[in-house]
Amino acid sequence: MDSAVKKKIGIGLGLVVVLLGLALAAFLLKRQQLLDYALAQVKTKVERKYPAQLTLGPARFTDLNSVRIEGVALVPAGRDTLLRASSIDASLSVRSLFAGRPVFSNLQIDNARLTARKTAAADNYSFLYRKKKTQQVAPRDTTKGTNYGLLLNELLEAGFDNIPGEAAFKNFLVTYESPRHQARIVMPGLTIEDGDITGQLSATIDSVSNNLGISGHVEAGDYELAAQVYGLNSQPVTLPYLQRRLNARVQFDTLRMSLDGKDFDEEQLTLRGSASATHFVLNQPKLAARDIVVQHGGINFITKLGQASMALEKGTKVRLNRIEFYPTFSIRKLPVPQRVIGRKINGVRKRSDALAGLQVSADIESAETSANDFFASLPEGMFEEVEGMQGEGTLTYSLHTALDMNQVDSLKFDSSLRGKNFRITKFGRENLNKLNEEFPYTAYNDKGDSIKTFLVGPSNKDFVPYDEVSRYLKSAIQTAEDPRFFTHKGFMEKAFVKSAIQNLKERRFARGGSTISMQLVKNVFLTRQKTVARKVEEMLMVWLIENTRLVSKERMFEVYLNIIEWGPKIYGVKDAARFYFDKQPANLNLSESLYLASIIPKPKFYRYSFDSYGNLRGSARYFYRLIADIMVERGMITQADRENMALGVALNGPARKYIVTARDTTRTAAADSSQFEPLNLIDLLGGNAAPDAGVNSNTPETQPASPPPRP
Repeated sequence: MDSAVKKKIGIGLGLVVVLLGLALAAFLLKRQQLLDYALAQVKTKVERKYPAQLTLGPARFTDLNSVRIEGVALVPAGRDTLLRASSIDASLSVRSLFAGRPVFSNLQIDNARLTARKTAAADNYSFLYRKKKTQQVAPRDTTKGTNYGLLLNELLEAGFDNIPGEAAFKNFLVTYESPRHQARIVMPGLTIEDGDITGQLSATIDSVSNNLGISGHVEAGDYELAAQVYGLNSQPVTLPYLQRRLNARVQFDTLRMSLDGKDFDEEQLTLRGSASATHFVLNQPKLAARDIVVQHGGINFITKLGQASMALEKGTKVRLNRIEFYPTFSIRKLPVPQRVIGRKINGVRKRSDALAGLQVSADIESAETSANDFFASLPEGMFEEVEGMQGEGTLTYSLHTALDMNQVDSLKFDSSLRGKNFRITKFGRENLNKLNEEFPYTAYNDKGDSIKTFLVGPSNKDFVPYDEVSRYLKSAIQTAEDPRFFTHKGFMEKAFVKSAIQNLKERRFARGGSTISMQLVKNVFLTRQKTVARKVEEMLMVWLIENTRLVSKERMFEVYLNIIEWGPKIYGVKDAARFYFDKQPANLNLSESLYLASIIPKPKFYRYSFDSYGNLRGSARYFYRLIADIMVERGMITQADRENMALGVALNGPARKYIVTARDTTRTAAADSSQFEPLNLIDLLGGNAAPDAGVNSNTPETQPASPPPRP
C-alpha cells in the first residue's frame, strides 16, 4: 500500500473520530436537556393515568448512561403524600432518550417512604387501581352483588403492572394507618433482578411482629409469581389480623405460593396456583384447647370468582400430611326474597341478616389412604386420644353438603368414612377396648372439675347389668334419645340435619343431634371442653368403635345407663331410681321411666318438671304422651300400657324434699319446655322397631326384657 492510500485512510479515520467526538460532545451538551424533557414526559404520563401529582427533584447523569434523581414524591389529589424517596439511581437507555420515550432500568431507590392512610371518609392509595372519573368506563351491574372477579383482576393488574423489571430498595419503610389497623414494615434491602426477588423485612401489623425472608421469581407480563416467605433465625411467622379479629393465632415456618396465570373472561376471573406451608399451627379456643399442628399441608387450586360468587373448581387438590383430598366448593350471594327480609331470629325481628341469601355447596373426596398414613396424618392437637393409633387396610373420606340460606330446610349433608379390610392393630393414647372391661369413671362438671370417681363393673355395688334395668326405662331412653341405636353405626344423619336446620334458623346451638354412642364416647373418653376438635374426635372414635364392632350395643347401653347424670351428683341408674323413687332399676314403671328419660338432656333442671306440690307440669305431660304414643307405634309397649299410664309419679325418694315445697305455685319459675323435646325422633316415624322393642303383654313390668340380639 503506497503512502497516498495510507494518508487517505488516516484522514478518513481521523474524520470519523472527529465526527464521533463532535457527536459525543453534542450529546454531552444536550443530554441534560433531553433528560429534563424525558422526565417531564414521565411526569405527564403518570399524572394523565392517575389523579396524583408526581414531583421529581433535580436529575443529573452520574456517568455515560446512569442517572440520579434527587428526591421523588407522589401525592394523590387532595390527599396526603403516598410515596417519597430521597434519591433514585437508574440506568437510562440513550436510544430511548433520543426517541423521547425514556426507558429506565436497574432502579435503586434509597430511603423511600410509602405511607398509606385510610379514614372513615377517604384514603390516599385506592387511586392506583380505580379508574379516573374522566375515563369512559362501561357501567357495572351491581344489582346482583359485588363482582369479586372484577375487583381482584383490577388489583392483580395494578400490582403486576407496577413491578419493575430490575430494582433495589434500600431502607424502604412502609406504613399503614386506618381506624382499625396499623402496620409498619421496614425493608433493609429488597432486590428484583431478571425477575428474581430476594429480600428481608421486619413487619409489625396490629401488634404482631415478624422478621421475614422473601425469595421468589416474577414474570409480570404473564401474571406469574412463585415466592416463599419464611421466618428468620428459625422463628415462626405469625399471621396478623386474625388474632384481633378471630382470636386465632396462625403460624408457619415456611409458606410457598405460586400464581400460574389468570384468565378474565365474561366478568369472571379464573386463577390457577398453589400454596403450601410447613409446620402450620392454628390456635383458637373454640376450635381446640391445644395448638392444632399440621407438619406439611398445601393446596393446588383452580378458583373462579365472579358476580357475588367464588368457587374452587374440579382439579383442586389438598394435601394434609400424607392424605390427599379432592374438593370442589362454591358460594354465591343470591337476592333475598321478601318473605325472608325481616324474619325473626331468636324471637327478635331482624331487618338484615348477613347469612341470608348465601348458597353454599361442597364436595370432598379423599384418596384411598392406608390406615397408618391416615392416623399419622391427623392434625396434632385435634385427636389427642387416638394419637399413635395404627391399623391395617385403607380408609376413604367423603363429604357432600349443600345449603341455601333462603330455604334453610333444603340443607343436605352426607359425610362418611369408609374402611376397606380395616382393623385396629394398636390403640392410641386411649384404649377404646376398655368399654368391654371394668374401668374407673370420673364424672366432671361443666367447668371441668371432677365430681366423683367410681368403677363401672361388677365390683361396684351400684353397678346395674343391662338385664336388670326396667325394659320401660330402656325403651323410653332409646325412643327419646336415639330411636335407631340398635341398628345404626353410631350416627343418625337425618337427626343431625334436622338439628343443624334448627340451629341455623335460630342462629344458635339450640338443638343437639348426638346419639347414645356419641354421648357415651364423650363421657367416657373425652373432656367437657366444648370445642370443634373434641366433637370431631368424638365422631372418629364413635366410628372406630361402631364400625369395627369393638363393643356390643347392649354393653354400650349398659355403660351408658351406669354413668350418665340424672341430677345433682346423681350418676348411674341405681342412684337415680333410689333418689327419685326409692326403687331398684328393675322395678321402675312406665311413668317413672318416662320421667327419668325426660331429664337426661338437662339433669340439673329435674325440679322444673313439677310444681311445688309434686304435680307434673304441662310440658312434662306433653313429653309423656308424645314418647308413650311413639313407643306404642313401635311396639315397645302395649296400648293398654299407654291407656293405664299415670301422668304423674310418686316421689318417694330423697328428691321429694327438693321438689315438693308446697309454696305458691303461681310464682314458680316456668319450665323450660325444650328439656322435654325429644332430640332424635326424626328417624323414628315410619321406621322399624328396635331389636328389643317386642312386648309380652303377660310380662309384669318388674320383669326385665331379654337383651336384643347382637348386631
